[in-house]
Order: sequence, then structure tokens, then C-alpha cells
Amino acid sequence: MMDSTKYQVGYFPVDKKYNKWVEKDHVEKPPVWCSVDMRDGNQSLVIPMSLEEKLEYYQVLLDVGFKEIEVGFPAASETEYEFLRTLIDNNMIPDDVTVQVLTQCREHIIRKTFDACKGAPSAIIHFYNSVSVAQREQVFKKSKEEIKQIAIDGAKLVKKLASEYEGNFRFEYSPESFTGTEPEYALEVCNAVLDVLEPSADNNVIINLPVTVEMSLPHVYASQVEYMNENLKYREHVTISLHPHNDRGTGVADTELALLAGADRVEGTLFGNGERTGNVDIITLAMNMYSHGVDPKLDLSNMNNLVETYERCTRMHVYERAPYAGALVFAAFSGSHQDAIAKGMKYRSKNKLHQWSVPYIPIDPKDIGRTYDADVIRVNSQSGKGGIGYLLEQTFGYNLPAKMREHFSYMCKSVSDHEHKELKPDEVLDIFTENYLNLNSGIEVTDFDFERENDAVKINITFMRGGEETELEAEGNGSLSAINNALKAYTGQDYTLQVFTQHSMQGQGSHSVAASYIGLERENGDMFWGAGTDTDVITASTNALLSAFYNMTKGDAE
Repeated sequence: MMDSTKYQVGYFPVDKKYNKWVEKDHVEKPPVWCSVDMRDGNQSLVIPMSLEEKLEYYQVLLDVGFKEIEVGFPAASETEYEFLRTLIDNNMIPDDVTVQVLTQCREHIIRKTFDACKGAPSAIIHFYNSVSVAQREQVFKKSKEEIKQIAIDGAKLVKKLASEYEGNFRFEYSPESFTGTEPEYALEVCNAVLDVLEPSADNNVIINLPVTVEMSLPHVYASQVEYMNENLKYREHVTISLHPHNDRGTGVADTELALLAGADRVEGTLFGNGERTGNVDIITLAMNMYSHGVDPKLDLSNMNNLVETYERCTRMHVYERAPYAGALVFAAFSGSHQDAIAKGMKYRSKNKLHQWSVPYIPIDPKDIGRTYDADVIRVNSQSGKGGIGYLLEQTFGYNLPAKMREHFSYMCKSVSDHEHKELKPDEVLDIFTENYLNLNSGIEVTDFDFERENDAVKINITFMRGGEETELEAEGNGSLSAINNALKAYTGQDYTLQVFTQHSMQGQGSHSVAASYIGLERENGDMFWGAGTDTDVITASTNALLSAFYNMTKGDAE
């Protein structure tokens, strides 16, 4: 039995005057990004990454463009220690990249951390201690002054060791469980740490404000960050960093609003991997900025490769509906959605638009290495003529007339419905080919010759059926009309050639392929469709005519 009375507000809102962030519409510039995939993300895996997997993943982070990467908790395990030493000893840290390591405010752990970092060309020593009410009362059983002293002692030790060890070091301090801490006390502790570290133009210090556990609506966290932003000492030499988790499912919102509130930096992971419900998803954050016209300064143009590497190295799975990266996030199965997307894409092409404004698709999938055929228009029993026709045109070059497109869509939907599955693009092409294209009607045109007289076209044509050739003459108001009238005379069938369209599919000049589409209507109004292709336009039209004729008559003998 659920009982909501056992829960109460566990966070501490700040004065309502800290709400200037609400005046801003969107994040106007990217933050400094720090990936914590190798530490926070890795420690949350059922099977942590091996050294080889961490090295591969590290290279992916470099390729994406991260300039700050938290590579581990080197005092926690031998693999963590060995990984950092491998990076340093093999000169694997680029000149413009800083590695980051995490340590508790405990002397032996801090000392082992500096041993691991010895000789690092650029490293951030990230030290922390828990300051929340729950941690003070239940875990440490210490007073506010005692907890603050832990932070101060940690700051003194990292400052001292940084001067003794070979390497280039910066400092980062986190009041862990910031969201469960009285803001005034969190500020007091952070300022005490800053007094020890003495930030300056040559000594920028990072104050990280972690959402260790999400406790509030995002706007409360934003106001807490704004409070810290306006009251931290040495602010011009301090970088305010965010490290949101996702317990309430609003990690992205927490981060975006906190950036509006003055934060400078974000720690997170690719695809939001991390403890419990995960860290904030940097890919979603970066792509949200991108969709507002802000360059996130991260290269996410090959999203499929990122997903593949992530899933292989972490043994985790990117949810199919994960923003931007999920396999189905651009997929449209609904007929009305597909129609709107198809029309939007054609409008964009026709008007040579640079700005993206296609209905239902927030960004151009091609920007992150996705394709329109495999990722946008997806065919199942809910699909419509617009989407199926667009897929056939964009992927394979066949631009069906409207009524034929409708007929074809019902055919595809019927197959999907009966087989209870989605149809892949090649399966859609197979249905088109098997039911319309260059069909063997049992009738062949083995020879023809045209002669124009005034407004008429006369044809001398030879048909063959069952190995027997028949030559006859006919005329019409054009080449196709003459062939069609000859076919009617040859077969004795009564129908009307109602629809004829044709276009070039590929290449130029003599190398182009013509595609023709014909619709034949019987007296009762039934329509029958055929398509034909050939490098010769007359042959393509003839093939389409014979294909439609076959579809019209194939049931007559049954």
C-alpha cells in the first residue's frame, strides 16, 4: 500500500529574489563540458570497463571534443590507478585536454590520488565531502563546524601536495548532496574552501554543485545555483560547475535552468549513464542547444557510432526513444505524420531553404548521421500513402502518381498487418517490384515502327504471345496512344488509359533510365496499375502498359 505521508520536502528553497534566470529564453552559449563517463558512469556499471575498453572509450570522448574528462577514482581500485598511469606514461593526454580525478577528503586517499597523478600535464584534483542534513545527522554524526573542517583540511592538503608533486594541477571542490543542504551552509563551506585555495587569474578554482539526489523541481535548483553565483567569494576566478543526477527524471531540465542561472560548466555522461537513474545526458543537452542554433562545441555527427561504441564498452542499451540517439526518435509510422513530413521535405527542397522547419522532425537527422529512409519514414500497418510514396521516391527514385501511390500504400499496409511487422525499405521495394514493375504479362512487343500523319501517329507493331507473332496497324494521338489502341485491338479488351506519368530516374542523357506509370480503368471504375523502366522512353511506357494490362486481366481466366 502506497503511503505518501512518509515523504516530506527535503530541500531548502532560497529567497524568491534569486529568480533572474526566468528572464532568459534559452542557453546562449555552451558550457565547459566535463565527461564523467570513465568515473561516475563506469562505477555504476554491473561489469566496469576493462583497461582496453576504457582506452577505447577515452578515445571516443576525445574525438567528440571533450576538453575535460574525469578518468577515474584512482585510489578506489587498481584498474582505475593503472588507467590513469597509462594515459600519463604513454603521453595520451593531448595538450588542450585536462584529465580529472576524484577523491574524498581523507588524507590517505588524497595522497594516493596525487601518486596516481604524478607527472600529469594537466589534471583537476576533484575533492569532496558530504554536507547535507541527512549525511551530517545519519552518516557522520558531526556538527556543521566539524563537517566544514573536513572540507577545509582537504583543501589545505591538496594545495600542499600540488606544490610538492610533479605535474600541473587545478582544484575542484564539491559539497556533496548540495541539494539536501541549507544553501547558506553550503555557501559557508564553499567560501571557506576558497579562502584556503585562494583563486586568482592564474588559479581558477571549480566549485561543483552536485544534484547528488534530485529532490526538487528544476526551478528550485536553478534559484539555489543563482544564490551561489551571486554570493560566492572570488567569483571572477571561480568556475561554477553542475553535476546533476536524474532521480526525478528532470536532470536535463535542472541543468538547462541552472545554466540560465549563471553556471559555467557541466559534468555528465553520454546517454546519461550513472548511479541509480543516471547522470545528466550530455548528448541531450548538447543537441538541445544545437536545435536552438547554438554550437555545443561537441561533434555528435556520427551518432550511430557513438551508440555502438557505448553499448559495446558499457554493456548498456540506448533506449529506442532516447532523445536524438534512440533508434526510433525520428521514426514516423502514422500516415498523417508521414504525409506532413514528406510535404515538408519537398517544400524545403523546392524553396532551397537553409533553416530547418520540417513538421514533426526537430532537427535534420542527417546532421547526426541518420538517414531519411531508414530513420524517418517507417512503414507498418499505420502508415499512409504520403510516407510510403516518399520513402520509395527518396530511397529508390520511383515517383508514383497520387492514385497509384494510394493503391500501393494499401498493399504495403496489408502485408505489414498480416505479417505483424514493420517493413524495411528493401521490402517495400520488393512489394512494388513484384506487383507493378516490368511484369511478365505473357504478351511481348517484338517490333514496332511509327509514322506521323498530320495530328495522328500510325504504328506498325508486332505482338507475340505463346510463341506466335501477330502484326497489326493502329493509330493514336501520340506514340503511347497508338500502342495502347493496338493492344486493345489485339486482345479485344475494353478499358481506358486513364493515367500516364513518366520521369527520369538517374544519370544524364543516354545513360538515364526512364520510369513510366500507367493506370487503366475498366467500365465499372476499377483501376489497375503498372510501372515500367528502360533507357528508352517508349519501351519504358510499353512495359508499364503491359504491366497494368496484366494486373487488369490476370484474374479473368480464374
